[in-house]
Amino acid sequence: MIAGQNVVAVVPARGGSKSVPDKNIRLLGGKPLLAWSIEVARAIPAIDRVIVSTDNNKIAEVAERYGAEVYTRPAHLATDTALVTDALRDLHAQLEAEGYRADIVALLEPTSPLRTSYDVEACLDKLCAEHPPLDSVATFTPAHLNPHRAWTLRGEAPEPFIAGAVPWLPRQKLPEAYQLSGAVYAYFAGRLPEDSVAPLFGRAGAVVMPPERSVDIDSAQDFLVAEALLWTLDRHSDERSDEVRSTLEDAVENMEKDTKKETVEAHGA
Repeated sequence: MIAGQNVVAVVPARGGSKSVPDKNIRLLGGKPLLAWSIEVARAIPAIDRVIVSTDNNKIAEVAERYGAEVYTRPAHLATDTALVTDALRDLHAQLEAEGYRADIVALLEPTSPLRTSYDVEACLDKLCAEHPPLDSVATFTPAHLNPHRAWTLRGEAPEPFIAGAVPWLPRQKLPEAYQLSGAVYAYFAGRLPEDSVAPLFGRAGAVVMPPERSVDIDSAQDFLVAEALLWTLDRHSDERSDEVRSTLEDAVENMEKDTKKETVEAHGA
């Protein structure tokens, strides 16, 4: 609770991932991907409730095992094309029907497992500390590719994506560029516009996260990168090193299997 306002952490985790089967419960560092977000949320005193929104029974079981509440998401809000904001509005309505007022929501995508409680608290603090308060806050990280170095093709002719940009300039002379990390969104629930397609809206603020905590998992390769970062950041104790190494080897094996499967499917075999 912050200044008498209820704070709810929401972890949206639908089933049916096409890129990585059962992605949200696949092991990362010895525990399900979903668990990383739940544990971070539960470690923050200001958060009153941790809710997983899902349409999948296996995900629900894992969520409850790690201490989260589970709210069922309707099937039409769990498709590949469904917007997370629509699922959030549905959850808001369910909570209101129960007589509970969610004043502030912290949206924690399960695909950003390396965020810390510090990152979440920084967003909540920024949301409430501004005068007047902001409507929403999101985490950003330095852009992987500065847009001034991006290109487009007109026919077969390459042109700078931004007219007038000079892609050859040294990095130090390019304007700073950021991208959404997707790790944390915080907003006042009552201010989410009915027509908004994103949880960043209105008078918005930004919290910058370092690249090593901004990994967004969408493929088997991303799991491999996250495992390597966990190892590098020494998030595991020495006695668990064998477990981490085994998980890393499994990630490599799964990546190779996925690559072979894609190759076979591409050739129609």
